[in-house]
Amino acid sequence: MGRGPSIEGRKNAEDARRGRMFTKLSREISVAARTGGGDPAGNPRLRTAIDKALDANMTKETIERAIKKATGELEGVTYEEVRYEGYAPGGVAVIVDCVTDNRQRAVADVRHAFSKFGGNLGTEGSVAYLFKKRGVISFGKGANEEKITDAAIEAGAEDVVTNADGSVDVLTAPDDFETVRDTMQKAGLRPERAEVTLRADTSVVVPGEHAEQVSGLLEWLDELDDVQDVYSNAQLPSE
Repeated sequence: MGRGPSIEGRKNAEDARRGRMFTKLSREISVAARTGGGDPAGNPRLRTAIDKALDANMTKETIERAIKKATGELEGVTYEEVRYEGYAPGGVAVIVDCVTDNRQRAVADVRHAFSKFGGNLGTEGSVAYLFKKRGVISFGKGANEEKITDAAIEAGAEDVVTNADGSVDVLTAPDDFETVRDTMQKAGLRPERAEVTLRADTSVVVPGEHAEQVSGLLEWLDELDDVQDVYSNAQLPSE
């Protein structure tokens, strides 16, 4: 009998995680459609958002509804994008991208998170210079590094990085991301994750006494409803 609540608890946690993920995906689709139009053929950001939503098993009906709300065909909430920057313990730079219908709530929640874990919310531009916008196409452990590298070079990628755990990241300029991703998929190489994201030029090794605080801050921020993406230059001990 003791196992029942544990299984139920795990299911509830998984449902909550899935709910948060769907919320973030819907908001990204909404912002992409509102800023670039509701036709994916002429809106690369929307195409990428739809691809991510489909990969997460979001239904086409839900996706279409989010687009129609954003373009005014259906009544919906208007979201805005806002970015916050700050430092976590150990000198770790953190960027928090939010998509929110309430800017005051978003900044209060983000500021509380930084304060709770010993960090400081900074001013605009305080850490953004440490990051570069890049396409990242990631392949998991055991991926065929040679085949990936050859295909990436052929497709016009900027760089190929093999990580310590055996996973491989293909890096592209933002404008080349879709071409490189599609070319590699046609070569039979399906990535675990593919997105245009912010990537730090250099990482900061987080000392043991700060690692738990930094991990806690990043996880807390990621679970906030208004937070879309969290970026940092932390290299944690487990990495």
